Amino acid sequence: MTDFYRPGSIDELHRALSDENYIADRSLATTVFLALNLEKPLFLEGEAGVGKTEVGTVLASVLGTELIRLQCYEGIDVNHAVYEWNYARQLLYLRSIDASIDREGVLRDIFGDDFLIRRPLLRAIDNDLPSPPVLLIDEIDRADAEFEAFLLEILSDFQISIPETGTVVAKVPPVVVITSNRTREIHDAVKRRCLYHWINLPDVEKEFQIVTAKVPGLTEQLARHVAEFMAGLRELDLYKQPGVAETLDWARALLALSCPELDPKAVEATLSCLLKNQEDFQEVHKTGLEVLVSRARSG
Repeated sequence: MTDFYRPGSIDELHRALSDENYIADRSLATTVFLALNLEKPLFLEGEAGVGKTEVGTVLASVLGTELIRLQCYEGIDVNHAVYEWNYARQLLYLRSIDASIDREGVLRDIFGDDFLIRRPLLRAIDNDLPSPPVLLIDEIDRADAEFEAFLLEILSDFQISIPETGTVVAKVPPVVVITSNRTREIHDAVKRRCLYHWINLPDVEKEFQIVTAKVPGLTEQLARHVAEFMAGLRELDLYKQPGVAETLDWARALLALSCPELDPKAVEATLSCLLKNQEDFQEVHKTGLEVLVSRARSG
C-alpha cells in the first residue's frame, strides 16, 4: 500500500472535511474514506452546484497534496488532456542547429522533456511529488464517448503511451475524483472501476450549516431563512433548480447589501443570483415572493 497520509478513520476524515468548511454527510465521508484506502477512483454524480468539484479541491487540502484539474468539454482530445509537443519551439530549434549534427541526436533532442507540454493527465501520472496528487476530472459527461474510452485505458493501468518516447507508468497512482452532472449516461465500464456516490441537494439543516460555514458574516437567523427559502424555491417547477453554489452567491449578496432580514424587496433585488432564465423568474413571480418569504420566515 502506498505510504502517504490517509485519515485513519471515517470520523477523522469527516472532521478534516469539516475543518475545511466542507459539510459532508456520513455516507459521502464513508465513500471518500474507502476510495482512499482501496486506492480506487471516486465517481461523484449529482445536480450542478451541489459540491462535487469541491470534494476534489478540499480532499487535496486535507491530504496536503497538489490538485490537478482536468475540465472536460465537448471535443476535448489527447492534446488538451494528456500532452502535446511544442511544435513552434521544435521548429525554431531545428532552424538554429547545424545541418551536420547527427540526425538521431536531433530527434532525441526535439522529442525530449524540454519540448513536451504536459497536460493534466500526464502531470498526474508522471510526477515527483512527495505524495500522489489529487486528479480531478471535472464534468466528464461533457466529453464525448471517444474520450471516455481513452480515459478508461488510463484508469485501468495508470500509464500513458507517448509514441515518440515510450510508455510513462505512474510510480504512485494519483487520487482520482471524477464528477458528472449526468447530462448523459457514463459507460458502466468507467463506473465499475470507481466507487460511486450520488450527492443530493441538501435539506434545510445541512444547507443552513453550509451557509453558516461559508458566509460567516451572516446572522444565524438570516442564514436559517436563506436555507428555508431555498427549500421552498426548489419545490417549484423550475427549469433549472439552483444548487448550493447559487445559495452561497445569494447569501453573500444579501450580506453585501447589508440586508438585516429576508423580505420580498431584498429577494427581488437579488433573485438573479439564484435564477438563470426568464421562465424561472416567471414561475417564482407566479407563486409570489411574499408567499415564499413568509414560508421561509415561519420555518
